[in-house]
Amino acid sequence: MARSLGLAAYLAFARRQPPRLADIDCPRPKGAVIWLHSTDPTRARTLAKLGLRLAAQRDNAHVLLTTPNNVPLTQTLPNGVIWQPCPSESPADIAVFLAHWQPEIMIWLGSSIRPALIDAVRTRDIPSMMLEVHRPKLDQKRRWGPEPIRGTLACFNTVFAQDRATAIRLRKLLGDSSKVEVSGTLMEEAPALPVRDSDLEELRSCLAGRPVWLAARLQPEELEAVLNAYRAVLRLSFRMLLVVVPDSPSTARAMRETIDQEGWRVADWDNGDFPDNNTQVLFAETPDELGLWYRIAPISFVGSSLIAGAGGRDPLEPAALGSAILYGPSVRRYLGSYTRLANVSAARIVKDADSLTAALMFLSAPDQVAAMAHAGWQVVSDSAAVSDKVLEHAHTLMDVQEEPA
Repeated sequence: MARSLGLAAYLAFARRQPPRLADIDCPRPKGAVIWLHSTDPTRARTLAKLGLRLAAQRDNAHVLLTTPNNVPLTQTLPNGVIWQPCPSESPADIAVFLAHWQPEIMIWLGSSIRPALIDAVRTRDIPSMMLEVHRPKLDQKRRWGPEPIRGTLACFNTVFAQDRATAIRLRKLLGDSSKVEVSGTLMEEAPALPVRDSDLEELRSCLAGRPVWLAARLQPEELEAVLNAYRAVLRLSFRMLLVVVPDSPSTARAMRETIDQEGWRVADWDNGDFPDNNTQVLFAETPDELGLWYRIAPISFVGSSLIAGAGGRDPLEPAALGSAILYGPSVRRYLGSYTRLANVSAARIVKDADSLTAALMFLSAPDQVAAMAHAGWQVVSDSAAVSDKVLEHAHTLMDVQEEPA
């Protein structure tokens, strides 16, 4: 494929860039390397989970993730992901990087492009995909020459537009409709947490339709707000049961003592207790059985979110199991997921005991809970469809690459 004038001019500019990458001290694992690049470091975890799912479906495959080298990576990546800074646009740096890692495929997330790097991938016949394209732009500013955007996008085997309007623009730009697909927004995977069916059936029988809400992954500093909100709600719904699950077993004893000191009637799940009609709080020491609690509770307050620094916990876990979500403002680790859920009214933010009380009162109406839960499930379902479509294309590209000439 001949390069466009804009791309050729850009590559001439890139050849004058001094190399910055000396050696790579991280060894390449044996087997196939799936290379992922996230132009936005806040999306790195989402892309990494997609890569791990793809690697699990291939023989002896490993995941390499790169992000821009001038922006710090603030997210904790899943186990099994190798992180490296993205090489510069210097051809020497790109050659060192690609010779070392020898990726079997490149999956690029975001609209910021690096033409020299992407062109080098095409030149080496490495299949590539670009996800969530909206308005393509250069990752680095240039002040001269024609834009290389069209020529760079043409280097990808498949370009996934974020919406139909973008797809129409890209097809006109590229003049090749076969390259462009419509996908949507990629979100973190939300596999349904497991449950022991016998416990679920027995607990549902025991509760006999009693209203339940869950305070999951709580930090000790959040417990008082939860108990105060519960105390207020009991005036309206005196049969309601609260399930409390600490974020860490190390804080369980202190939290249980606080609940006892305030005089609540408690059933201890880890001691084999089931709630009776007089039980107010069902206490579980570990988050190991959240798959059970999210299925039991129509409403879940996802903790580690009311206090600064905790970063929030995954809201897609309750959404996947049909629980309406309440959360605090400190959710930077999962901000994208919470934003997506909040935008479709599947999650509602609270800031203290009073706003938590108001949210619980609002959700005392079954139709409100059902609407929130359905909206959350739809987000998870749509997200799975996007991931499945991307993975299907990735497998096709990799299988074609592996076919003997």
